[in-house]
Amino acid sequence: MAKKAEQDIKRTIILKALELAQEMGWAQVRLSDVAERAEITLPELFDIVEDKTDILVLFGRMIDRRVLEVIGQPEPDVSARDQLFDILMERFEILNDYRPGLLPILESFKFDPKQAVISAPYLCRSMSWMLETAGIDTGGIRGAMKVAGLTGVYLKTLHVWKDDESADLAKVMAALDKDLGRAEQFANTLGF
Repeated sequence: MAKKAEQDIKRTIILKALELAQEMGWAQVRLSDVAERAEITLPELFDIVEDKTDILVLFGRMIDRRVLEVIGQPEPDVSARDQLFDILMERFEILNDYRPGLLPILESFKFDPKQAVISAPYLCRSMSWMLETAGIDTGGIRGAMKVAGLTGVYLKTLHVWKDDESADLAKVMAALDKDLGRAEQFANTLGF
């Protein structure tokens, strides 16, 4: 029960932080604003997050979990590329649920590149989970290269997603398919 309560508090923190980002821009959001909006004390927030980046990490983990729940087990008769396409499209569709608050956060990265650098390891962990979900080995140097490659594909497609407000995410699908194709060719060239 305590675990469920903690998950509920984390979810509330994430959602309220996204609301605030939408209202005032991520750069202006203070931790005290998040605590107040989430109806918890600053010490309670301190027990859960160290800084605003931690809120983004919690958000990323929440998205990862939803993708894992929806996708389930890897399908052995489906190619790795097709599975990654489905997994990442599911991720972008889930991100659409949070678009109004997420866009100001992504926009803030342009003006605070340090934030993007700090977030990079967490994004790589997410992409490692996406590869694992597709049944792709992420161990060793080859695994690290696969994680780095998928992270690059994801970031490039994320830029397309920011501007694609269509219901079917047609531009995102096209960009993702193209970039996964390029990554697959590159991986084949390297003997992966």
